[in-house]
Amino acid sequence: MTVTSAGLLLYRLDGTRGLEVWIAHMGGPFWARKENRAWSIPKGEYAPDEDPFVAAKREFAEEMGTPPPEADYVGLGDFRQPSGKIVTVFAGEADFRPERIVSNTFPLEWPKGSGILRDFPEIDRAEWVPEAEARERLVKGQVPVLDALLRRLGS
Repeated sequence: MTVTSAGLLLYRLDGTRGLEVWIAHMGGPFWARKENRAWSIPKGEYAPDEDPFVAAKREFAEEMGTPPPEADYVGLGDFRQPSGKIVTVFAGEADFRPERIVSNTFPLEWPKGSGILRDFPEIDRAEWVPEAEARERLVKGQVPVLDALLRRLGS
């Protein structure tokens, strides 16, 4: 059975920096010292009977600690990841400025083999990034999302 995930890609058009997107650095020890290919759009898995847009908004709120901003969201499509997971992405133009990021957490045995379970945030930080820079930071399977956004914006 294919794993499905849904996410929101916020974007804004800045007069000096051009197109910027809101992306998040993945939390936990594996990603701690990585920058390139260690970022993601806010997203998460959903059940087969769940509406992907509803799931995308829920996952955004869980990872950011605040509901997604009001926007005219549009579907960018479904994107198959190297793992086989399908990510459904919705984009919306908004100037999102949360006071802080408070992500939900996941348990992980750390250090590995220690028998000690620790909680780590799914996301440890998020920020606005110029589109060209996002191409370097995003995990490889999500780069096509940027292409879809550019097509949608007519760039």
